Amino acid sequence: MKKVLVTGGAGFIGSNLIKELKLRSIIVVSLDDYSTGSKKNHIDGVDYINLDIENIEQINESGFDTCFHLAAQSRVQPSFDNPKESIRINITGTSKILEWARQNSIKVIYAGSSSKHHNPSDSPYAMTKFLGEELCKLYKASFYLDVEIARFYNVYGPGENTDEKFGNVIGIWKSKISKGEPLPIVGDGTQKRDFIHVFDIVDGLIKIASSRQRHEDAWELGTGISYSINQLFKYFQKKFNVDSYFIPNQKGNYQETLRENDDMLELLEWTPKDRLKDHIFDIEIQ
Repeated sequence: MKKVLVTGGAGFIGSNLIKELKLRSIIVVSLDDYSTGSKKNHIDGVDYINLDIENIEQINESGFDTCFHLAAQSRVQPSFDNPKESIRINITGTSKILEWARQNSIKVIYAGSSSKHHNPSDSPYAMTKFLGEELCKLYKASFYLDVEIARFYNVYGPGENTDEKFGNVIGIWKSKISKGEPLPIVGDGTQKRDFIHVFDIVDGLIKIASSRQRHEDAWELGTGISYSINQLFKYFQKKFNVDSYFIPNQKGNYQETLRENDDMLELLEWTPKDRLKDHIFDIEIQ
């Protein structure tokens, strides 16, 4: 890789990826509409373009060899509030990225979702991310586009979103703690999640982009270890001496997510680490 485009580059995962790309002296351009991304995540030496992904053809720069397509409506519950936006970003936006990449002979790494392994009809988010993967497979088979799917599990780490609408459970709980509030647990808390640190996501993305290996489905980026939400709360309780309360179960709240295969480990020598407990105990609340 010499010059890359990162969609969603001002967001949580995008900003962590860009930091590592810059350390490798790769030229980076970020495309973000700042609907959830933040200028606080900007990194010196990166060209930040404030633009919706539907308008990617307006980019005047050339010379890209890789596009990391991370921009998405990325949470389950907000997708119920605005399904049209999930469709616009995750389907129409992705089709625009793929067509731009086809016309310019650019390799695409698409951020898929582990929700693929459940019923896509459970939520607008799950369906639109599933269809995003299907679009990638279409362009790969019909137009011979060099595109690989990196299927994310539950990502956490430095810079995670603490917005209580768009954040994940760890980010939401950090926000609650900063306000001195108890932590909400959805359902009975027995549901399990494969929590993957963003540093391992970044390492996996770069390995996929740098490899000539092709996957007929998707590269699975999870630790292969699952924790229940109740277990997660025990870590938070020990660290912050905080209380919890239960709220009704929500649509699209799967009972378990867990990495489905070891292809990343065996073919790309990717070695994710279980950093969850250490991450929680390192959290500093502002």
